Amino acid sequence: MARSRPTDSPAPPGTGKAATGPGSKARGRGATKVGKDGQPKVGRLKKVGNQFRMIKQAYSLTRKNDPKLPWVMLIAFVAAAAVVELIGVLLSSPFLFLPIAILFGALAALIVFGRRAQGSAYRQVEGQPGAAAWVLEGMRGDWQVSAGVAGTTQLDAVHRVLGRPGVILVGEGAPSRVRPLLAQEKKRIARIAGEAPIYDVLVGDEEGQVPLRKLSAHVMKLPRNLSGGELNALRKRLAALGGSRMPVPGGPLPGGRQMSVSQRQVRRR
Repeated sequence: MARSRPTDSPAPPGTGKAATGPGSKARGRGATKVGKDGQPKVGRLKKVGNQFRMIKQAYSLTRKNDPKLPWVMLIAFVAAAAVVELIGVLLSSPFLFLPIAILFGALAALIVFGRRAQGSAYRQVEGQPGAAAWVLEGMRGDWQVSAGVAGTTQLDAVHRVLGRPGVILVGEGAPSRVRPLLAQEKKRIARIAGEAPIYDVLVGDEEGQVPLRKLSAHVMKLPRNLSGGELNALRKRLAALGGSRMPVPGGPLPGGRQMSVSQRQVRRR
């Protein structure tokens, strides 16, 4: 007996599993990759290019305020490379140590550049309203900075920093006006801070004060008194107090200019 052929007609093109569905465009070659934060991913080459442009911009800005920068970097490069190459000569391998000498020379020049850029940035903002807030917001790590939680019409200000050490109150301005603000803010926070330590810091160059250039290091060297859970609980309690109550300039510079993003990033490196 002859077998009957199936009566079902073949599926038309485009209706099978290999068909292009509504979501197939996202898997095409031209699809944009999205990161965990929901933003489009940036390629490595583009990241390197952006970093190079920022360093170049920071170098140009620093050189305007520090004309000796190129010569200092050149001296650092030659000195570091010469030391490494001298070691290679003593070991009878000068050509072998030449790439290492160049690498160490470039590293020394970059270190010098970073320090000079940091010093130039501090010199520009020192003495300006909001300088302490600018420094605090540039600190590395898990720090929550609330700028201008208290202040006066003379632009004296108290900034609140929350981190593992506890609550740090930083005051900038005239000491005679800032100290009462610090005491008042410390009393207000003590009502809800519980056993969390509360530090008060006054920015300045007089005895008992912390210079602006050492403010970041001073805050980051404070002992870690709170655990992660205690810090989160304290952050929730402090949220009831609100954030900034007065506008504070974000790191103003002489002449009304603002500190560039590239200078901040170089200072963090």
